[in-house]
Amino acid sequence: MSFPYVLVVMALQVESQGLFRERGVDVLYTGVGKVNAAYRLTRRLAEEQARGVAPFVVNLGTAGSRKHAMGSLVACRRFVQRDMDVSGLGFPHGHTPFEDAVPAALEFPAVFDGLEHATCGSGDRFEAHTDDLDFDVVDMEAYALAKVCHFEQLPFACAKFVTDGADGSAGSDWHGNLPVAAQAFVKLYDELVARRATRP
Repeated sequence: MSFPYVLVVMALQVESQGLFRERGVDVLYTGVGKVNAAYRLTRRLAEEQARGVAPFVVNLGTAGSRKHAMGSLVACRRFVQRDMDVSGLGFPHGHTPFEDAVPAALEFPAVFDGLEHATCGSGDRFEAHTDDLDFDVVDMEAYALAKVCHFEQLPFACAKFVTDGADGSAGSDWHGNLPVAAQAFVKLYDELVARRATRP
Protein backbone atom coordinates (compact mmCIF):
# COMPACT_ATOMS: atom_id res chain seq x y z
CA MET A 1 0.00 0.00 0.00
CA SER A 2 1.28 3.48 -0.80
CA PHE A 3 0.79 6.48 1.45
CA PRO A 4 0.55 9.44 -0.93
CA TYR A 5 0.60 12.32 1.53
CA VAL A 6 1.47 13.34 5.06
CA LEU A 7 -1.52 14.05 7.28
CA VAL A 8 -0.39 16.42 10.01
CA VAL A 9 -2.40 15.96 13.20
CA MET A 10 -2.29 18.44 16.07
CA ALA A 11 -4.47 19.05 19.09
CA LEU A 12 -4.93 22.81 18.83
CA GLN A 13 -4.58 25.52 16.20
CA VAL A 14 -2.62 27.62 18.66
CA GLU A 15 0.16 25.02 18.54
CA SER A 16 0.75 25.82 14.86
CA GLN A 17 0.46 29.62 15.25
CA GLY A 18 -1.02 29.84 11.75
CA LEU A 19 2.27 28.81 10.11
CA PHE A 20 0.89 25.70 8.40
CA ARG A 21 -2.15 27.63 7.16
CA GLU A 22 0.19 30.22 5.59
CA ARG A 23 1.83 27.39 3.63
CA GLY A 24 -1.45 25.84 2.57
CA VAL A 25 -0.83 22.67 4.59
CA ASP A 26 -3.98 20.82 5.62
CA VAL A 27 -3.81 20.07 9.35
CA LEU A 28 -6.28 17.94 11.28
CA TYR A 29 -6.92 19.63 14.62
CA THR A 30 -8.47 17.14 17.04
CA GLY A 31 -9.10 19.11 20.19
CA VAL A 32 -7.65 18.20 23.57
CA GLY A 33 -7.60 14.71 25.06
CA LYS A 34 -7.58 11.08 24.00
CA VAL A 35 -11.29 10.80 23.18
CA ASN A 36 -11.28 13.83 20.87
CA ALA A 37 -8.05 12.66 19.25
CA ALA A 38 -9.31 9.14 18.57
CA TYR A 39 -12.67 10.36 17.26
CA ARG A 40 -11.33 13.07 14.93
CA LEU A 41 -8.60 10.90 13.45
CA THR A 42 -10.89 7.88 12.98
CA ARG A 43 -13.47 10.02 11.22
CA ARG A 44 -10.84 11.57 8.94
CA LEU A 45 -9.38 8.17 8.07
CA ALA A 46 -12.84 6.84 7.20
CA GLU A 47 -13.31 9.76 4.82
CA GLU A 48 -9.91 9.10 3.25
CA GLN A 49 -10.66 5.39 2.94
CA ALA A 50 -13.83 6.23 1.02
CA ARG A 51 -11.61 8.13 -1.41
CA GLY A 52 -9.21 5.22 -1.65
CA VAL A 53 -6.43 7.12 0.14
CA ALA A 54 -4.30 6.01 3.09
CA PRO A 55 -2.24 8.86 4.58
CA PHE A 56 0.98 8.80 6.54
CA VAL A 57 -0.15 10.17 9.92
CA VAL A 58 2.25 12.56 11.63
CA ASN A 59 1.46 13.98 15.06
CA LEU A 60 3.21 17.23 15.93
CA GLY A 61 2.52 18.69 19.32
CA THR A 62 3.67 20.13 22.60
CA ALA A 63 4.58 18.17 25.69
CA GLY A 64 5.89 18.48 29.20
CA SER A 65 9.01 16.73 30.42
CA ARG A 66 11.22 16.40 33.45
CA LYS A 67 13.82 14.43 31.50
CA HIS A 68 14.30 16.61 28.42
CA ALA A 69 15.18 20.29 28.52
CA MET A 70 12.61 22.90 27.71
CA GLY A 71 12.96 23.79 24.04
CA SER A 72 13.91 20.24 23.03
CA LEU A 73 12.33 18.56 20.01
CA VAL A 74 12.12 14.78 20.45
CA ALA A 75 10.87 11.93 18.31
CA CYS A 76 8.35 9.77 20.12
CA ARG A 77 8.36 6.15 18.95
CA ARG A 78 6.87 4.46 22.02
CA PHE A 79 3.47 5.37 23.47
CA VAL A 80 1.76 4.42 26.72
CA GLN A 81 -1.52 5.38 28.34
CA ARG A 82 -0.36 6.88 31.62
CA ASP A 83 -3.79 7.32 33.17
CA MET A 84 -5.06 3.79 32.51
CA ASP A 85 -5.07 2.29 36.00
CA VAL A 86 -7.02 -0.90 36.66
CA SER A 87 -4.58 -2.15 39.26
CA GLY A 88 -7.54 -2.73 41.57
CA LEU A 89 -8.40 -5.74 39.39
CA GLY A 90 -4.82 -6.93 39.25
CA PHE A 91 -3.78 -5.38 35.95
CA PRO A 92 -0.45 -3.55 35.63
CA HIS A 93 -0.61 0.22 35.45
CA GLY A 94 -1.00 1.39 31.84
CA HIS A 95 -2.56 -1.86 30.63
CA THR A 96 -6.08 -1.87 29.19
CA PRO A 97 -7.97 -4.83 30.71
CA PHE A 98 -8.94 -7.78 28.51
CA GLU A 99 -7.07 -6.41 25.48
CA ASP A 100 -4.37 -9.04 25.16
CA ALA A 101 -3.97 -8.63 21.39
CA VAL A 102 -2.79 -5.01 21.75
CA PRO A 103 0.49 -4.28 23.56
CA ALA A 104 0.29 -1.81 26.43
CA ALA A 105 3.15 0.13 24.86
CA LEU A 106 2.73 0.87 21.15
CA GLU A 107 5.95 1.22 19.14
CA PHE A 108 6.58 2.51 15.62
CA PRO A 109 9.67 2.69 13.37
CA ALA A 110 12.00 5.68 13.46
CA VAL A 111 11.13 8.46 11.01
CA PHE A 112 12.80 11.67 12.17
CA ASP A 113 16.57 11.53 11.67
CA GLY A 114 18.72 13.31 14.21
CA LEU A 115 16.12 13.63 16.97
CA GLU A 116 16.49 11.94 20.32
CA HIS A 117 13.93 9.21 20.87
CA ALA A 118 11.44 9.40 23.73
CA THR A 119 8.59 7.47 25.31
CA CYS A 120 5.38 9.50 25.41
CA GLY A 121 2.89 9.00 28.21
CA SER A 122 -0.58 10.27 27.22
CA GLY A 123 -3.34 11.03 29.69
CA ASP A 124 -6.36 13.25 30.13
CA ARG A 125 -4.64 15.55 32.59
CA PHE A 126 -2.32 18.52 32.10
CA GLU A 127 0.60 17.62 34.33
CA ALA A 128 1.71 20.46 36.56
CA HIS A 129 2.20 19.08 40.07
CA THR A 130 2.50 15.28 40.01
CA ASP A 131 5.81 14.05 41.39
CA ASP A 132 5.69 10.52 39.95
CA LEU A 133 6.20 10.79 36.19
CA ASP A 134 7.81 7.69 34.67
CA PHE A 135 7.80 8.93 31.08
CA ASP A 136 10.21 10.92 28.95
CA VAL A 137 7.47 13.32 27.85
CA VAL A 138 3.79 13.69 28.72
CA ASP A 139 0.95 14.84 26.49
CA MET A 140 -2.80 14.32 26.14
CA GLU A 141 -3.34 12.81 22.66
CA ALA A 142 -0.45 10.84 21.12
CA TYR A 143 -1.29 7.40 22.52
CA ALA A 144 -4.84 7.63 21.15
CA LEU A 145 -3.57 8.63 17.70
CA ALA A 146 -0.99 5.85 17.77
CA LYS A 147 -3.63 3.30 18.73
CA VAL A 148 -5.92 4.31 15.88
CA CYS A 149 -3.01 3.89 13.46
CA HIS A 150 -2.15 0.54 15.06
CA PHE A 151 -5.70 -0.70 14.47
CA GLU A 152 -5.80 0.71 10.93
CA GLN A 153 -2.30 -0.58 10.11
CA LEU A 154 -1.14 2.85 9.03
CA PRO A 155 2.32 4.38 9.44
CA PHE A 156 2.58 6.82 12.31
CA ALA A 157 5.24 9.26 13.42
CA CYS A 158 5.28 11.74 16.26
CA ALA A 159 7.48 14.62 17.34
CA LYS A 160 6.98 16.61 20.53
CA PHE A 161 8.36 20.02 21.43
CA VAL A 162 9.03 20.29 25.15
CA THR A 163 7.32 23.51 26.16
CA ASP A 164 7.36 23.00 29.91
CA GLY A 165 8.68 20.95 32.79
CA ALA A 166 5.31 19.46 33.80
CA ASP A 167 5.64 21.43 37.02
CA GLY A 168 4.14 24.40 38.78
CA SER A 169 5.02 26.83 35.99
CA ALA A 170 3.86 24.50 33.19
CA GLY A 171 0.88 26.64 32.17
CA SER A 172 2.79 29.89 31.65
CA ASP A 173 5.77 28.08 30.10
CA TRP A 174 3.49 26.31 27.62
CA HIS A 175 1.95 29.58 26.43
CA GLY A 176 5.32 31.31 26.18
CA ASN A 177 6.95 28.57 24.12
CA LEU A 178 4.22 28.10 21.51
CA PRO A 179 5.74 30.42 18.86
CA VAL A 180 9.12 28.69 18.82
CA ALA A 181 7.43 25.28 18.93
CA ALA A 182 5.38 26.14 15.82
CA GLN A 183 8.51 27.18 13.94
CA ALA A 184 10.18 23.89 14.87
CA PHE A 185 7.15 21.92 13.64
CA VAL A 186 7.12 23.65 10.24
CA LYS A 187 10.86 23.07 9.78
CA LEU A 188 10.49 19.39 10.68
CA TYR A 189 7.52 19.01 8.32
CA ASP A 190 9.45 20.60 5.45
CA GLU A 191 12.38 18.25 6.02
CA LEU A 192 10.10 15.21 6.13
CA VAL A 193 8.24 16.11 2.94
CA ALA A 194 11.50 16.89 1.11
CA ARG A 195 13.00 13.58 2.18
CA ARG A 196 9.93 11.65 1.03
CA ALA A 197 9.97 13.49 -2.31
CA THR A 198 13.52 12.33 -3.05
CA ARG A 199 12.93 8.75 -1.96
CA PRO A 200 13.16 6.30 -4.90
